[in-house]
Amino acid sequence: MTIYIVVITCVVSLLALQNHDIMNRLIFNSVAVSERGEWWRFITSGFVHGGFIHLAFNMIALYSFGVAVEMYYDEVFITGSVYKFLILYFGGMVVAMLPSYKEHKHDPGYNSLGASGAVSAVVFACILFAPLQPIYLYGVIHLPGVIMGIAFLAVSYYASKQGRGNINHSAHLWGALFGIAYTLALKPQIYNHFIKEISNALNG
Repeated sequence: MTIYIVVITCVVSLLALQNHDIMNRLIFNSVAVSERGEWWRFITSGFVHGGFIHLAFNMIALYSFGVAVEMYYDEVFITGSVYKFLILYFGGMVVAMLPSYKEHKHDPGYNSLGASGAVSAVVFACILFAPLQPIYLYGVIHLPGVIMGIAFLAVSYYASKQGRGNINHSAHLWGALFGIAYTLALKPQIYNHFIKEISNALNG
C-alpha cells in the first residue's frame, strides 16, 4: 500500500502544481469545510503539496518508514493488516488537521496542504516497533529513532505555540501522537516491547 500511496500522491501533487483549479478543489480550506461541508478536504489535502521539495521529503519519508510499518503490522496482526495500515495513514491525516480546523474554522484565508501529518503517524508507529533504529537527518546526522522522535515532538510543540512560518507544526505533532496512540490501541503489548528495547540498550 505504501508504494501505491506514494505513486498516487506524486501524480496528484504534480498535476495540482500545474493546475490551480485542481489545487483549489483539493487543498484544505477551513471555511470550505465549515460553511460548504466539503469534508473531503481533510483527505484530499494530503495528496497535494506546496512544491517539489515538499513532496519529495514527504514521499521519501513515507516510503522509508511505510514499508517497514507494513512489515511490522503483517507480523503482529494476523488479519486485516492492510486495512489497519490505511487507517493509520488516513486517520493520521484527518486527526492532524483537526486542531488547525478548530482554530481557523472561520478564517477564509487559511489553507493547508501536504501529507506531513499522515507521514508523522507512520514514522512514530515505526519508532514504537524499532526505537533504536537510527533515523538519518539530511543523510548526515543519525540518532536512534526514540531520541529523534522526542526531539521532533518537542520542536513541533514549541513551533506550533509560536505560530510562525508556513509550516503546520501542529499537524506534525498531532499526526505523530495519533500514530503512537492508534498503534498501541491495536496492540497494547507493543508498549512492553518498546520499553524492553530501551532497557536492553541502557543495560547493555
